[in-house]
Amino acid sequence: MPDGGNWKELFNAACEGDLELVRYHARCGVDVDYAHPEFLSTPLVACILARQEAVAHFLIDHGANVHLHSEFDGMNPLQAAGSVGLASVVDRLRSLGATTPVPATRPAPLRPWWRRLVGRVFG
Repeated sequence: MPDGGNWKELFNAACEGDLELVRYHARCGVDVDYAHPEFLSTPLVACILARQEAVAHFLIDHGANVHLHSEFDGMNPLQAAGSVGLASVVDRLRSLGATTPVPATRPAPLRPWWRRLVGRVFG
């Protein structure tokens, strides 16, 4: 029976820069986009934040989603690469269509109903 790999081991290897172990688990079919409920982080964003450039390129080559937001880290791969200064990863992600999300804007608060009415009647 073949070994199915281990996501937690892949994740830790990605953060430590152990490219051979990451390769092993990826070949065994471990989902490189999975965010384990205990970690809430994606291997790609985590390894980028750990400045593991070679691992990041490998994960991208192996199909990691370049748009996938990492809940724990609060950013996507492009934001992570920009925050730690991995220029080659930033360039690669941009060439694959990754973008920085536009911050959500809050709508202007509504005035109370009676002020809107007075404004319409006397405005």
